[in-house]
Amino acid sequence: MLAALPTGVKIASFAEGYRRFFEIVPAINDALKWHNYHLRHEVYSRELGFEPIRADQLERDEHDAHSLHCLVRAVATHMFVGCARIVLVDPADPTAPLPFEKTARLALDPTILDPAKMDRTKIGEISRLAVISQYRRRKGEIGTPFSVNDDFGENSKIRLPYMTLGLYLAMIALARWKGIDTLFMLTEPVLATSIAHLGVEVHLIGAPIEHRGTRIPAALFVGEIVANMDARIRPFFDTIAEEVERAVEATY
Repeated sequence: MLAALPTGVKIASFAEGYRRFFEIVPAINDALKWHNYHLRHEVYSRELGFEPIRADQLERDEHDAHSLHCLVRAVATHMFVGCARIVLVDPADPTAPLPFEKTARLALDPTILDPAKMDRTKIGEISRLAVISQYRRRKGEIGTPFSVNDDFGENSKIRLPYMTLGLYLAMIALARWKGIDTLFMLTEPVLATSIAHLGVEVHLIGAPIEHRGTRIPAALFVGEIVANMDARIRPFFDTIAEEVERAVEATY
């Protein structure tokens, strides 16, 4: 059962608040991908030190060429303030493991779910989720690239549901458009709990590992989430899905 919403939060406030403050922008061209990689560099390299500082100020890796990328833009400033990606299997080598399959190899429980035995064209991995510092800097969030707290306040530090949940819903919308059935991720325990309380069911598929903090391998079943989405979240998801699908359909 979903946790109760904070006092005074109305069902419509999810979608209305999102439209007021943010918009999802799929990174569907080189210019938008540049903003994606630059934002990642600011968070993962400069702020957190998870990745090396690079002369071009772009944080990229070998998985980006076969990934779907997404940005969040602040309506008031037109500034990009968040990003995430879905890593797809390498079309040149579909059996090659996704990043989480390597990082959490010893922690995965194949009796729960075995990614190696799944249709590799129907899976992907959510990663490189990042939110710029002024939207997540408070006690407990300094060492994480995204916000993990439920904050419905209307101020300069609006967080969940508008930021992190919005990015996850955008990933689900992108996955649905691409025909991806299962999304994997390495998640912080508190983040898994937070988004589960807001209507996105998270299935844990292994033991915790140490990877830039405590992370647990998890799976999101796209069809299940869309079909069973709580009425409080549905308008929020529909708003994001409409933006995502309109953008990608105009390009592909």
